[in-house]
Amino acid sequence: MTTETTPAAGSPKGPENKSFARYLPTVARLLMGLVFFVFGLNGFFNFIPPPKTPMSEAAMGFIGGLMKTGYMFPMIAGTQVLVGALLLTNLFVPLALALIAPVIVNIVAFHLFLERSGTPIAIVVALLELYLAWSYREAFCSMLRPKTRPS
Repeated sequence: MTTETTPAAGSPKGPENKSFARYLPTVARLLMGLVFFVFGLNGFFNFIPPPKTPMSEAAMGFIGGLMKTGYMFPMIAGTQVLVGALLLTNLFVPLALALIAPVIVNIVAFHLFLERSGTPIAIVVALLELYLAWSYREAFCSMLRPKTRPS
């Protein structure tokens, strides 16, 4: 006759001894939230000093075009602050990830094609976005159905 016993709370097989991997989505969410919150605020208050090396002519042309619109930089910075706050507070995370995705695509494209200096950070942010999108994939299932009907 065998009996099954549940492990004690402090034993290696107990529920408290879960892997570090369960914290990775939280760490990624907080890291990405902090990046976008800080850089978004910098878009309004300019507290981070600009780089000492000059940007390429193509990058300056792109930035100049965005500045001439009068609304793009405040809209991008506002989106970054909003998304950063949502990620940091763990509210509407899938919505925040969907809102910031086009901004990240443009950040990566800017650094790959116009100004190589920030490429590593851009790639890290893109990887964080992809990891979080995968972590919250169930929330995106309805958006990814090829055909749906209005309710």
